[in-house]
Amino acid sequence: MTVYDDKNIFAKVLRGEIPSYKLYENEHTFAFLDIMPRSPGHTLVIPKSPVRGLLDISADAFAEVARTTKRIAVAAVRAFNADGVIIQQFSEPASGQVVLHMHMHVMPVTQGIDLLPAQTRKEDPKVLEQHAARLIAALRE
Repeated sequence: MTVYDDKNIFAKVLRGEIPSYKLYENEHTFAFLDIMPRSPGHTLVIPKSPVRGLLDISADAFAEVARTTKRIAVAAVRAFNADGVIIQQFSEPASGQVVLHMHMHVMPVTQGIDLLPAQTRKEDPKVLEQHAARLIAALRE
């Protein structure tokens, strides 16, 4: 396995070098909207620690990511009146991981509405702002 590259896009998001639609942050994790969502409210949850994926994250750090992922999932289902949620995590390029910083995808789903194909359409910033506001409000409930 290759070492962590601190020039990846999520490391830049964490350092504030690239803007994001931040939804939630604590000492260990950061959650923000995917700018190419597969469903409304598609969120990425990342650890603040420099790890590539599931294969090199500590059990404690992964537990923090899992806790935040659950919190975001519950809020996303509520915010978008979804029927369910998909949680995805890919580790290493052979699995389909594109950004080599550990991340969990949280995608609220509605019965009868297919997910968009991955990485195919950048969402309008105004729509992302609206989705962020809905999720932030649901996180406060």
